[in-house]
Amino acid sequence: ILQVQVESCVFPPAINPPGSTKTFFLGGAGVRGMEIEGRFIKFTAIGVYLEDNAVQSLAVKWNGKTADELTDSLDFFGDIVTDAFEKFTNVTTILPLTGKQYSEKVAENYVAYWKKVEKYTDAESAAIEKFLQVFSDENFPPGSSILFTQSPEGSLTISFSKDDSIPERGHREQTTLGSSA
Repeated sequence: ILQVQVESCVFPPAINPPGSTKTFFLGGAGVRGMEIEGRFIKFTAIGVYLEDNAVQSLAVKWNGKTADELTDSLDFFGDIVTDAFEKFTNVTTILPLTGKQYSEKVAENYVAYWKKVEKYTDAESAAIEKFLQVFSDENFPPGSSILFTQSPEGSLTISFSKDDSIPERGHREQTTLGSSA
């Protein structure tokens, strides 16, 4: 597997994320943005990394499917998020964002999903409040990264980098954020 470049962001084929002792492989990368006045504005480039046993875990249900079938399946992507293996997500800013802008949009999406599937409880509400607090004083100029390491036990390690480096440690919380959306 080679590195992947999305816009000006380069995602290496393997990484050692904060909050884990394992090496993860690059599972995919792309851009996130939104349409504003008829134009798609790219805000972030995202690389998603998985621990080695992810392939074996996902193959139980998805073996034999074509790449197109997997790409078109929301259930497949849901299994990547919820299956019992570690994940690491590197969100690199293309445009400047404040921590408040970023976290409020992410929180809005999670709350909407949890309400849709009728799983929004006091625990999720508390997780959202912790999540918003972690970002409250942060600013992300272009090229900086927001890094998430999710463990199957329910912890989420959040780290920040103002360049393309990966810190050894992050802010670790036991939370439900990321376990259902």
